[in-house]
This record gives sequence, C-alpha cells and structure tokens, in this order.
Amino acid sequence: MPELPEVENVRMSLETLVSGKTISHVSVRLPRIIRQPENPRDFEEELRGRRIEGVSRRGKYLLFAVPPYTLVSHLRMEGRYALAASPSEALQPHTHVLFDLSDGTQLRYRDVRQFGTMDLILDTDPLPKGVSELGPEPFDENLTSRVFHRLLAQRQAPIKAVLLDQNVLAGLGNIYVDESLFYAGLHPQQAANTVSKQKAATLLVMIRQVLSRAIDAGGSSIKSYVDGYGRHGGFQIELAVYGREGQPCVRCGGPIRKTRVAGRGTHFCPKCQKLRKQTRMRQQSGTSGQATIRAGKRVVE
Repeated sequence: MPELPEVENVRMSLETLVSGKTISHVSVRLPRIIRQPENPRDFEEELRGRRIEGVSRRGKYLLFAVPPYTLVSHLRMEGRYALAASPSEALQPHTHVLFDLSDGTQLRYRDVRQFGTMDLILDTDPLPKGVSELGPEPFDENLTSRVFHRLLAQRQAPIKAVLLDQNVLAGLGNIYVDESLFYAGLHPQQAANTVSKQKAATLLVMIRQVLSRAIDAGGSSIKSYVDGYGRHGGFQIELAVYGREGQPCVRCGGPIRKTRVAGRGTHFCPKCQKLRKQTRMRQQSGTSGQATIRAGKRVVE
C-alpha cells in the first residue's frame, strides 16, 4: 500500500498535472469504487464542469479541491493515477474512472486490486470517517516530542502496532515504521507505554527524517508504485531493514530478521533493536539530543 511518501509524490505530480483544469466529463467504469454519492451517475454529473483548484493530502488520502466539493481518494493497495494526452489513447486493463479535462487530456484511475475508494463530499459536510479520525501528521508542528510521548504512553500494544494505527499518527505504514524503529534502536515488539521520553523524542526525529528522505527520493517502489508521471520511486535502494531478511545489518553486520507484529511482516536487527524489559520504564530526565541518519547509522548530537 502506498504510504505517506508515495502519496505525497502522487499529490505533487497531480498538483502540477491537473490543477487549474476543468472536468468536462466523467466516466465511472467500476461503480463500487465510488462510495459517495451512492449513485455513481450522480458522481459523474456533479463533477462535470467543476474546476480542480488543487490537490492536497491527509495521511494516505488524496483530496482534490473541486468547489463546492472535495473529492477524497484512497489508493489502497495498488490504485494509481495517470494523465493521458487524449481520451483516444488505448486504455490499460483495470482502468476504472476517467476524467476528461478542459485541455483535452484525460486523468485516469487504474486499480488492479480494485480496493481503492472515492468519496465526493460537499465542503460544508464532514469528511469521511477514515479521514476525520486520523491522528496528527508526522510533520505537524504541534506534534512535539512531549505530545508524541504522551500518545505512546497511553497504549500497551507493541510500538510497531501503535505506529501503524492511523488514529495515532497519520500516513505511516509497514515500510517506514520498520525503518524508523531501526534508526531509533527500538524493537518492534516493545510495548509503546514503556518507551522513555528520550527514546520517544529520538523516534519522532527518525520518523521525520526517514519520511523526508523517502519523499525526496520519490517514494519506495517495492511492487507497482509510480507517481502521476509514471515514475518509480528510488528509496527502496536505501532501506536499512525492510525487505532485507537474512542480509547484514548496515550498522552491526548481523543478519536482519523477519517476524510478524500486528499481523504484518516486520523486519528488524535483533542486535541493534533489543527488546527491553516489558515493565513501564522510569522516565529519563534531561533533554534528548538531535538524531541524524548518516550512512546507515544513527548519531545523536
């Protein structure tokens, strides 16, 4: 499933490709993709003549501003958007929604697994439950290390499971949780409420650094991900633990292990990410240093 860096790259590409264009016609070829309104024909009619004012993101959701509506799109496992130069271009299999645009181009939504969803919501109405209940964005300036530690301290589940919970923190998925925990030196099965203030601060820094690097690299193309231009991401070649079972750790040289946490395949280094005693840790006093990723190592300055 595309995670925050991949969805952000899709958003940036679509912002350039379709913002300012008017939708002249919509064709829904797979009705179940459309959740709201109930009748896909209403979806087609209401979007006709609407101008795309911009494309934003919330967690893993794309939000197309088409006043007086917002089109909320979730790519799920393998949804993708592409811009065709003309509606006459041959359609790829599994293309489910077509948006004819005022400049003669056509925005196409393709989804092999057919799990993606679209909701057309009036700007005066609440966003779908999945969006409205999302936790803070990782880069939210109001998400301080203190606030983040408080979120973790309220939960006894493994830290991996807590970070995957979109109601706790929006946008993280399997890849970037594994990577962030590695750089923070936290075992994925460590109970969230046993993570110290200092470790929580380090983890938040690492989450932000890993996500920033992945966004800059265009995301991770593990399977089928491409952005709106059809470009693959490049961060997969920088991954320290995810997908590297049995390979040497970039820090200690020991083998990377794979287990399951919260039902998800989970990669970690057992030497660099030791499971600490599962009782609530005493809070460490003092300020935590700023952590930086350098050549596969975490340096606290």
